[in-house]
Amino acid sequence: MNNSEIVEYLELTAKLLELHQADPFRVKGYSVAAFYLDKFKDGALKDMSAAELSKLQGVGKSTAAKIVEMVQTGSFPELDTLLANTPPGVLEMFKIKGIGAKKIAVLWKELEIDNLHELELACLNGSVAKLKGFGGGTQQKILDSLAFVRSQEGKLRMNKGREAADALVELLKTHFDEVEIAGDIRRKNEIVSCVVALVEAQSPGLLQSVITEMGSLIKDEQASSPFVWRGSMEGVSVALEIVYVAPGSMVNRLFLESASPAHLAYRGSTGKSLRKIASESTSESESEIYEKAGIPFIIPEMREGITEFDWAEKHQIDELVTWDRLKGILHNHSTYSDGQHTLKQMADHCKELGFEYLGIADHSQTATYAQGLKEADIARQHKEIEELNMAYASEDSNTAFKILKGIESDILGDGSLDYPDSVLASFDYVVASVHSNLTMTKEKATERVLRAVENPYTTILGHPTGRLLLSREGYPLDHKIIIDACARHGVVIEVNASPWRLDIDWRWIQYCMDQGVLLSINPDAHAMAGYQDMHYGVAVARKGGLIADFTFNTFSLNKMLSYLNNRAVKR
Repeated sequence: MNNSEIVEYLELTAKLLELHQADPFRVKGYSVAAFYLDKFKDGALKDMSAAELSKLQGVGKSTAAKIVEMVQTGSFPELDTLLANTPPGVLEMFKIKGIGAKKIAVLWKELEIDNLHELELACLNGSVAKLKGFGGGTQQKILDSLAFVRSQEGKLRMNKGREAADALVELLKTHFDEVEIAGDIRRKNEIVSCVVALVEAQSPGLLQSVITEMGSLIKDEQASSPFVWRGSMEGVSVALEIVYVAPGSMVNRLFLESASPAHLAYRGSTGKSLRKIASESTSESESEIYEKAGIPFIIPEMREGITEFDWAEKHQIDELVTWDRLKGILHNHSTYSDGQHTLKQMADHCKELGFEYLGIADHSQTATYAQGLKEADIARQHKEIEELNMAYASEDSNTAFKILKGIESDILGDGSLDYPDSVLASFDYVVASVHSNLTMTKEKATERVLRAVENPYTTILGHPTGRLLLSREGYPLDHKIIIDACARHGVVIEVNASPWRLDIDWRWIQYCMDQGVLLSINPDAHAMAGYQDMHYGVAVARKGGLIADFTFNTFSLNKMLSYLNNRAVKR
């Protein structure tokens, strides 16, 4: 059991205690412990004794003993009792945004609602709005949240989808030599609704019989056919498809299963659709299929039938951004705010990966939940950065390396940035991001972000919509107004590479480039391992057609320093 799982169990216990109207001091005890342990980065909680745990901030002897028991058994009696006394449907209500344990308790006790279906019916007939403390606004928010939760069921974020695909391939490879992943995974979709595997076998009957013997795969009899097995895998909450491929036809089948219907319907100079060409005769490569259609080759990521054919008329595949073309990593956090590793650890690891610069952008003072930096913290961090940079400069190395002084400044409710101008001027660059008040109307949200973009200290607009995939919709923005404003003011737009965000949405990348706006693929890393999220960012950036020349962090160190200096001079 890792630290985050322990924190999750403590948070769940606090919620359930509040739901069952337990002593507020018990609720607070678990909440406080979860809060402080979520910030604990100095070791594995599972390896600590009760005595060691009780010395940590926010953890009493009772909670420490329960953590030890949790690690040893996977739970503890108090949590087990709470779960046993809570209907599963009531637990699901915690997924609904805008209502906490107290409101869920009212719904459960007063309206006797113990599942999401009954909750929706109660909202539709107006019963929820009549409850004290709810009203029509809360009722509508519940309906909107229910619709969102329902639309996300059975789906996975890109990283989890890849893990599921890898597990399926490993299983199938024990019996078959030719196994390929297609569909959402191969197209690098940010959300995976189905994992599609192609398997070359001597006959469809052989494939089906072998799959039947795999105990971890569960067949959906009604949805399956002799040529396509459909079902699920134990421990994986997304649908699976295993497609039979006849010997020698993998290339064509992989192509057909790795493109959207709109892409396959496209007709090239021959007048035949890509689908028809790929279905008529076998090909040695996917490139050959495009050649037969008289169309430039399109990489799998871009096969959506949206803008890729227009893109191919202006660009070459080798212009696309790649991991190897990135020179630095911007928008990262350290232990100065809510990161897991020190500034030096983050910098050393960045250098070890071969990058030329690390942009550190810890949270600003308004983000108290993330230990945002006060002005004294900024001065202390800048002093450490200068000392580390002197040390890096004195190293006998062929590669220059530098830490850039950045900040992730909260965009406040009125669109202004955190800190006065005198403090903002001390940074090499500023990432401006919204983290609070995400329920504004489209007009107000756009006006708020627009003001931040117009601020001369804003260098990068961070995760523009604030979305959390499969968890929270982004706040509504008029993307064209914001992108056009970034073009006028020379503001870079972030492609936040965290698989939870992948924001700005790749569908707006082409418009950004058309308007001359640079994009920066940033990991938003809160730990050294977070740098690897850049791979997800690169994947969706390529999907949107982002070329290296429009990618901010392909700039070399010298070019980046010159760019930032020129902005400072103009300001």
